Amino acid sequence: MEITKVDPRVLRTRRLLIASFITVAQVKELKDITIKEITDEATVNRATFYAHFIDKYDLLDAVISEKIVKSIQEKLNSHDTLNEDTIIKIFLAVTNFQPELSTQCRKSYESISAIIEQKIKKEIETVFYALLLKRNLPKEKEALRIGAVMLIWGIYGASNFTVMTNSLLLINLNPNIKIAQIKLAIL
Repeated sequence: MEITKVDPRVLRTRRLLIASFITVAQVKELKDITIKEITDEATVNRATFYAHFIDKYDLLDAVISEKIVKSIQEKLNSHDTLNEDTIIKIFLAVTNFQPELSTQCRKSYESISAIIEQKIKKEIETVFYALLLKRNLPKEKEALRIGAVMLIWGIYGASNFTVMTNSLLLINLNPNIKIAQIKLAIL
């Protein structure tokens, strides 16, 4: 199997379009953002934009995917297995990601929060599914997929609660917080 190298200019242009989208999204709602505004900010033409993305929603999807995946990759390494520590790392990645994105896309965040939620869940479901496959027999794939969905829905809900109640400060002050402590707080 041959590995294809991506032209660095393509990567640079893609990053430039993503950064330009974030810049425009800080001052305008998603529904009001035009391709022209994004391309003007990026100093590229429309054809270049369409060579990389179908539309602004495809670009939004790329922004969320790249940022959440990068955030998780920073927390995990390729040797991680699914355990309490991994779950905490992913929880913290999701919890830290939400305020960061809401700051970057200030004007658009509320109008795109459902899209963001769906994308985060899908990306992290893939991570959990891969971690579950490492631990279990491949013949149980459907059960593992359901397990991955349950994990991410629980983590996303807890993360949302944490962000909404500003509990993140407490967690960041005590990075050794354990799931057991969270369970005790619930009981």
